[in-house]
Amino acid sequence: MISAPDYVEAVRTHRVRVDGRDATRRVLELLRAVGPLDGVRALLLDGAVLGGFNVVDLDALHRALGFPVVALTRRPPDFVRIRAALRKYFPRDSARRWRLLTAHRLFRVPTEGAPLLAAAVGCTRADAARLVRVTTVRGHWPEPLRLAHLIASAGRPARRRRRPKTYARKRPSGAGPVA
Repeated sequence: MISAPDYVEAVRTHRVRVDGRDATRRVLELLRAVGPLDGVRALLLDGAVLGGFNVVDLDALHRALGFPVVALTRRPPDFVRIRAALRKYFPRDSARRWRLLTAHRLFRVPTEGAPLLAAAVGCTRADAARLVRVTTVRGHWPEPLRLAHLIASAGRPARRRRRPKTYARKRPSGAGPVA
């Protein structure tokens, strides 16, 4: 939880099932674990999916929490490819996931850098843009989402860098040094 624009009040982490159906429930559990939500005025999400295609129900979150929910993204989604992937990998559940993903039309949110795209429930587009502006300390990405990325990355094991393979030219047998 952050008091806008830059005071961190609480940090909690949680997990979702990759490609599962528990994103909405897990977000609610996470928020309730922080404590009373009396002072919370809005929820910012980095996109409407967590862990692959685990789609968040923005309307259900708004109904359960009673305050606005705004999902942001940096790039326009490729809806043609997303729909094809949903049909291929989730044939029995693709319609539900698609409906959740497209329930709210994305709109542009101007920033000092590249514009963001947002889907908002429980507030106007102007309110969502104001929320982004108030919570952005530097650059164009809101501070709560920037911190969430840092915290989530800290909980993952460090990626081991592979050394690039070195390919040495073989010398012909019996040959002397190569100049």
